[in-house]
Amino acid sequence: MRHLPGPDTPFDRSPAGDQGLLPVELNRFVGRETELAEIGRALAGSRLVTVVGTGGIGKTRLALRAADGLKNGYADGVRLIALAPLRDPRLVVHALLEALHVTDHTSRPAREVLLERVRGLSALLVVDGFEHLVDGCAALVREVLCRAPGVAVLAVGRRPLRVDGEVVLPVGPLAGADAAVLFADRAAEVLPRWRPDAADRERVRELCRRLDGIPLALELAAARLPAIGLEELLHRLGDRFALLTSGARGVLPRHGTLRTAIGWSHELCTPAERLLWARLSVFAGPFDLEAAEYVCSGPELPESSVVDVLGGLVAQSVVHREETPAGRRYGMLDTLRAYGAGWLAALGDEERLRSRHRDWHLGLATWCELEWFSPRQAEVAAVADSSLPDLRAAMEWCLERPEEAHLGQFLAGTLWFSWVGCGRLAEGRYWLDRALGRAPGGARPYEDARLKALWVLGYVAVLQGDPAAAAAALHACEEGARAAGNAVAGAYAVHRRGCLALLSDEPAEAERLLRAALDAYDRAGELNSNVLMGRVELALALAFQGRPGDAVALCEQVREVCESFGEEWARAYALYVLAHAAWTAGDHPRARVLLSRCVAVDHRFHDLVGLVLALELLALVTASEGDAVEAAVLMGATAPVWESVGLARFGSRCFAVPRAQCEERTRAVLGAARYEECAAAGQALSLDAVVERALAACDRAPRRSRRAGGTRKPAGLPTGRGGEAAG
Repeated sequence: MRHLPGPDTPFDRSPAGDQGLLPVELNRFVGRETELAEIGRALAGSRLVTVVGTGGIGKTRLALRAADGLKNGYADGVRLIALAPLRDPRLVVHALLEALHVTDHTSRPAREVLLERVRGLSALLVVDGFEHLVDGCAALVREVLCRAPGVAVLAVGRRPLRVDGEVVLPVGPLAGADAAVLFADRAAEVLPRWRPDAADRERVRELCRRLDGIPLALELAAARLPAIGLEELLHRLGDRFALLTSGARGVLPRHGTLRTAIGWSHELCTPAERLLWARLSVFAGPFDLEAAEYVCSGPELPESSVVDVLGGLVAQSVVHREETPAGRRYGMLDTLRAYGAGWLAALGDEERLRSRHRDWHLGLATWCELEWFSPRQAEVAAVADSSLPDLRAAMEWCLERPEEAHLGQFLAGTLWFSWVGCGRLAEGRYWLDRALGRAPGGARPYEDARLKALWVLGYVAVLQGDPAAAAAALHACEEGARAAGNAVAGAYAVHRRGCLALLSDEPAEAERLLRAALDAYDRAGELNSNVLMGRVELALALAFQGRPGDAVALCEQVREVCESFGEEWARAYALYVLAHAAWTAGDHPRARVLLSRCVAVDHRFHDLVGLVLALELLALVTASEGDAVEAAVLMGATAPVWESVGLARFGSRCFAVPRAQCEERTRAVLGAARYEECAAAGQALSLDAVVERALAACDRAPRRSRRAGGTRKPAGLPTGRGGEAAG
């Protein structure tokens, strides 16, 4: 079904140590020196600056260029929050959390988590495309600015936020000379051998005048040059101008001119290109060729022709193309998407296209869930990450229709690997709660979807430390599975009840439930990452009951199965148990090697639960090797991660043993004051720095213990805050 990049494709949703996470500029930025300086001055005096202007005027590109120039003034860098794809204002807070790489595994409201985590940040947030969510966005921005004195917001939209202290900077068209440079620059991209003479330069000036220096209009015009030439461009623009702006009373001239430029470009497209443009407007975010072929093809646009028609839209700058960790993706500016959506509505085809879009993403989620248990696990995570705006849109479409709510339940449940394995528990809880509130189940396919959503909700609630919600969802799932004769759903419910018992320090009860679930999986022929995690959880229950040999044997089996299927996520948890056994046996080098693999995998998938457990055990191994300073640094570094995960060590005495032993050892060696100094230094590290430090230490030979009370600063310790530890 899918053609994905090879196994070496990188996937890392963390900041990776950079200062901005801003999109890479694909072509030259032209002009706007005055506006850039104005933004810099405005941000020097205000923490909220809003760049406003019509669609296509270049305000987003301007804001991103300004932010890139200012990023060194913010210790935690710059983050882009793109809100244009969202339709539900309740998702704005999740978009901010995602952009800040804040992962929270608790059941606290996402807004509360955000406001708590931004409090100590020094960052510039670029909030783009908020106008359709202005009320909710304005309220959230106001709260963020009140709670976080080190945060500044550069908002980009078609209207102000109207928040106290806001400085509004209108963006107008490019000046004549800059407009001509922009057009010539973009023309050179499509006609590398073009050398304009004096007559051409005069035509360029005339075209820039007619298009009012609007960057999007100029870029659309330049993209037509290979087909019709500069003189014909001017002629056709003159033919269309009056027609396309008539009847728009009270519209600002540059709004009419932009519509003229887009409409004129639309008129110059072939009928197939116009049709594809309209149909592509159903995508909320980046899409690949296969998605476009499935969703947009039909009798008037055969699937085999979509690639050529899409290429035509790329050539005309209606659609842009980029290479991503998930492979080649296409997208449209929001202005162009909105124009296409208007045509789709006029064609009366919106509902059919949205339904095809939903069907594609149901299939995509199903494929991802299956491929999660394979060597393509990291690539699947990248695909799901790239497709998140459209997966959200598909769930929204389902939940808007009572007769399709079961499809929303199925989609929210099928994405368990993204919610749990890739650090999106809070958003997963949001969609699962919404989906389960819409439909009661009924016929077998409907009931199966409801049961899946229930056990996934139970799983999420367990990891969030919400035992009451978890128990209620799992009980409902188990009762429903029994009534429907769905043995697999019943097994998942029992499995997650066992996980809840494990985190509640009831290892004997956890063992009973987990064995029952695993027996049911075996009878049903069920084998996937969830099943393997059940075996790891059983191993932990055995270890907590003083049976380490049985735990090791079980995890060795899990590791073998994982390696045969190319599964990494569950394997990392098995390696954690094996590392603990190696430390217990005094084999510190082996424990360190196993933990380095855990840390690398958990960080790649942004699984903070696995990562923080591995880091705490690594700290204990480091202390056992005699390096009390480094152990204390690692201990300090885990504190902010636990804040994101939720209740430290799940409130469990069993899971708290490594930390308690490490802290006792290091305090005895260093003394209380030195220990606190080292732990504070670790707490100031960013998550990337912690992981880099942990992995680098695994490549070095153990160092001798440093003497207690020493005054030498430990090598590599930071002197200031390097970013939020939760990434």
